[in-house]
Amino acid sequence: MPGPTSHAEHTAEIRAVCRAGEAVLGAFARVDRGWFIPRRMWCSPRGRQPRPVDLLTDPELWRECVYGDTVVVTQFDDGATRWPQVGRVATSSASQPRLVVDMLDRLRLIPGQRVLEIGAGTGYNAALLAELVGPHQVTTVELDPTLAEIAAANLTRTGHPVHVTCADGTLGCPERAPFDRVVATVAAVGDGLPYPWVEQTRPGGMILTPWGNAFDNGVLLELTVRPDGTAAGPVIGGVAFMQLRGQRLSTGDAADHAELADTGAPRTSAVPPGEVAFGEGVFGIGLRLPEVGCEISYTGEHDYEILLHHAASDSAAIAEVRDSTVEVREAGPRSLWAEVEAAHRWWVERGRPGPRRFGVTVTPEGQTMWLDRESNPI
Repeated sequence: MPGPTSHAEHTAEIRAVCRAGEAVLGAFARVDRGWFIPRRMWCSPRGRQPRPVDLLTDPELWRECVYGDTVVVTQFDDGATRWPQVGRVATSSASQPRLVVDMLDRLRLIPGQRVLEIGAGTGYNAALLAELVGPHQVTTVELDPTLAEIAAANLTRTGHPVHVTCADGTLGCPERAPFDRVVATVAAVGDGLPYPWVEQTRPGGMILTPWGNAFDNGVLLELTVRPDGTAAGPVIGGVAFMQLRGQRLSTGDAADHAELADTGAPRTSAVPPGEVAFGEGVFGIGLRLPEVGCEISYTGEHDYEILLHHAASDSAAIAEVRDSTVEVREAGPRSLWAEVEAAHRWWVERGRPGPRRFGVTVTPEGQTMWLDRESNPI
């Protein structure tokens, strides 16, 4: 059954599937996503690999992508890859609409609040923020000069008075502080949650940011800023965002590491592979191996491979899962699958906690992860 191909149809679908408040749904209805999507972009309709899409040559597909619940990529490889070529790393996009609505709802915005957005992208999310808090209340910071210029032009053309600045988002925007809310549309990585975001948020204000590492780039943090200049809060959901440019982790070429792992001697493992690759255990296990990349590839209907790789030490491991049996090969100075086995034991000993049992505290000195409560750091 074909998806929506107009803003009106898109709005009706979002209302049907999202449990957001009326203010957020109303803002979504007033801002057409198509206003912010370029004529030429990349998209993955119906779960396919990213492909170039042009409004003029394939308007039906363009509308399907823009008004579907899918990510639209607007830049690859920091602009080095030119359309219609498909690049290696997507570096700017319009996020999945359902996720956009969910994050806006979690911000609990009211008119008059001051909002700092990290990562302007196309300007679409900043326009929605402006609809919710009012004109001149939103500041959006974009590191890429070309993207900042595009976002500013889109926001001006659509009548959304937003302050757009081209700068390093990890530094916030001190000249426009303080803010009631900080929302990031890019993921902070590892121990890199920026303290300037805390400094520039009023006590009682909220920081909503994706957070991840090489193993699992996939959670959303809600931090509350406290009068003592610290912020703390839990993981509230699972998301996957592009990483802050200055914090990107280089995990090397996965294919090369797969070949390296194949040179190791085979052995068996008692660790359930699904608990390493999928489900509630991935985040907790990944906390113990934050710089190790983890990739899954399917080799059959129920068979798959888990590739672990660490570029800095030139180490790799592959776990081949076939008919519920696991064969492991490792190579390099680090025994990555042995490290996963140890991380799995750590996770099991703590009651197999899911991501929402973890949280973070950010101080001027750094950040601390904790399990269930701040008094239980990990």
